[in-house]
Amino acid sequence: MPDPGVLEVGIGDVVRYGDSPQQFGSLQLPKKASEGPFPVIAFIHGGFWRSTYDSSLSEPQAADARSKGYATWNIEYRRVGDEGGGYPGTLDDIATAIDALARIDAPLDLDRVFVVGHSAGGHLALWVGQRDDPVVVPQLVVGQAPVADLAGSLDLGRGAVEGFMGGTPEQIPEAYDDADPARRLPVKVPQLIVHGLRDDDVPFEGVAPYIAAAGDGIDTLIFEDEGHYDVIDPAAPSWEATLAYLAGI
Repeated sequence: MPDPGVLEVGIGDVVRYGDSPQQFGSLQLPKKASEGPFPVIAFIHGGFWRSTYDSSLSEPQAADARSKGYATWNIEYRRVGDEGGGYPGTLDDIATAIDALARIDAPLDLDRVFVVGHSAGGHLALWVGQRDDPVVVPQLVVGQAPVADLAGSLDLGRGAVEGFMGGTPEQIPEAYDDADPARRLPVKVPQLIVHGLRDDDVPFEGVAPYIAAAGDGIDTLIFEDEGHYDVIDPAAPSWEATLAYLAGI
């Protein structure tokens, strides 16, 4: 794996954390940056783990976060349709990308790393907070309308979970034990679930059992009038509330 290299302060260069064309992230420092170190928000985009969607989905919120004083690490990763994408390659990419923050020569506060993921990216964010032997330990992981229970979400996205995992829970139970946040409880890192009750893509009803099972260590921000994509709109009340939550930690 190549060294991530050195980023010039204030330059949003692409940093490669692996050899695949999809193994990269964009690290950008806050607007009107001081000398730092800066708290970091790592963004993981959604799209049901499919290569049709990319990290541009996260950029509007990332830009807003930079205006609020955060450095942003907008992660791309191998998805279903990419060579090596899907389980376990996608999980390996996310783990490597988060840990790469420790190898980048930039003024980052690694004690103030927040991982924010939407939809399938929310699944990956929750998994990051429950993985074994991390180099970089997030202070908080945020699931925006996350697919929190893989085994309970087989009907979502025209078979997206089975396509990502490469089989059903009955066929590959050990893989689901590894990849499914609902099977890796209790939480190791504090979690925040942000969800809209008008979400038809990843309905809140599918996430509620995970929240109940997680118990301590998880908080929620629930919005009655927001849908699946509202929670990644930087103008939405849910994003304003999320930033306020981060600022209060």
